[in-house]
Amino acid sequence: MSEQQPEGQDRDRDGTFDEFDQIVAEEADRDPDLAVIEAGSRTLRAQAGPPSGDPVPARPEDPEVAKALLEVEQELSTRWGETKLDPSVSRIEALMDVLGQPQRAYPTIHVTGTNGKTSTARMIEALLNAFELRTGRYTSPHVQSVTERISLDGAPISAERFVETYHDIKPYVEMVDAAEDFRLSFFEVLTGMAYAAFADAPVDAAVIEVGMGGTWDATNVIDASVAVITPISLDHTDRLGSTPGEIAGEKGGVIKQDATVILAQQPVDAAQVLLKRAVEVDATVAREGMEFGVVSREVAVGGQMLTLRGMGGEYDNIFLPLYGAHMAHNAAVALAAVEAFFGVGGQQARELDADTVRQAFASVTSPGRMEVVRRSPTVILDAAHNPAGAQVTAEAVTEAFGFSRLIGVVAASEGKDVKGVFEAFEPIFAEVVVTENTSHRAMGADELAAVAVEVFGPDRVQVEPRLDDALEAAVTLAEEEAEYGGAGVLVTGSVITVGEARLLFKRG
Repeated sequence: MSEQQPEGQDRDRDGTFDEFDQIVAEEADRDPDLAVIEAGSRTLRAQAGPPSGDPVPARPEDPEVAKALLEVEQELSTRWGETKLDPSVSRIEALMDVLGQPQRAYPTIHVTGTNGKTSTARMIEALLNAFELRTGRYTSPHVQSVTERISLDGAPISAERFVETYHDIKPYVEMVDAAEDFRLSFFEVLTGMAYAAFADAPVDAAVIEVGMGGTWDATNVIDASVAVITPISLDHTDRLGSTPGEIAGEKGGVIKQDATVILAQQPVDAAQVLLKRAVEVDATVAREGMEFGVVSREVAVGGQMLTLRGMGGEYDNIFLPLYGAHMAHNAAVALAAVEAFFGVGGQQARELDADTVRQAFASVTSPGRMEVVRRSPTVILDAAHNPAGAQVTAEAVTEAFGFSRLIGVVAASEGKDVKGVFEAFEPIFAEVVVTENTSHRAMGADELAAVAVEVFGPDRVQVEPRLDDALEAAVTLAEEEAEYGGAGVLVTGSVITVGEARLLFKRG
């Protein structure tokens, strides 16, 4: 294994690199999942926000197209869902074979980890687009529409194209179904659709987010030149392992021979497993806090101002229209991934064009991740669904908004560590309204309430089985005691909850 050491970074006479060494030392001591690099006083700086328009598509207005999309969704729903897995890539490999290996028609960046995958993938995509590459992005799950999962040049493919792509590969899907012991799953078919759509476009590069894990994930039929691993924490423990190290063993399967690995800060046991995997396949490793990282960050109007150190140099005055220290670290990881993709810091001792980098980050959106959907009172949607994600969300809300009264609305899926999620939010929620989303995997409101009472006590928990009633109740609670101006509502617990709340607030 070779480790990337940025060239031309001897200590400057003005002490700039000494300052970064100090930041590296501070990073080494911080909690790897919940890291915050504070950089001076907080300031409010007016900056242009992301482009207007909702990045999440609504249902098609054309009734015929809407009907065709619904029929495809219904056919896909007859297959194994995303939570039912068989540890094998044989079926997706068979599909790629009959489709002519579309996933090998373009270079790829593969993104895995526990939290921050989708936001990081969106940032990578924005950077590649800014450098005039045509991109494909495959992410999951979706917030409102299944078409969100497959994007071209930063926008979800149209419903018409989604339907066409499905019907194009359907005969080949049926061939594989007939030859295998089990039919292709929902996620496997969507993965095949994405790879085919990207080859058909064609794209110059694809950003691929794993569905779950890595080694046996359906996306793992690519040989990505860059593997990105966001912070690993406990989630899907029944399938991936009970410790970060065990989970890292599964996620490390995306690291391929001679690839470059962009490694976010990790728990020690996870880092050891990932570094060992990199050694085995002679991959180059770039580590957050060592070869790249966040130099400084300041709260700004609508997001934050960043200085990032990449593998090729330092990039300052970056406006990121997303909240929270975790998003700053996602940005550092995304920047390093794109540098690696272009060979910066390795073959080329130069940095990317700073103005282009600034333009890209200023355009980033991440629906359902610290997303403000209403004012007076402020309503924020965030898809945190495990304790680590909840912790960074709680920190981000506290830093960016400073509510005098914050009400939580929580609906979660079965099998999640909801107690850990509630414990992360307990210090910032005045009260919590527990509810249910419409998923068949949703935890019942009464069951969720029993856990909430353990953490908050009975006086701070309200139960509303319907999400719309829960949102109304939370807004009413937020406005109590004449604290209207400083009140807020945070809707969280799962991507499904956030997507349904988003629709109720007419964002889609």
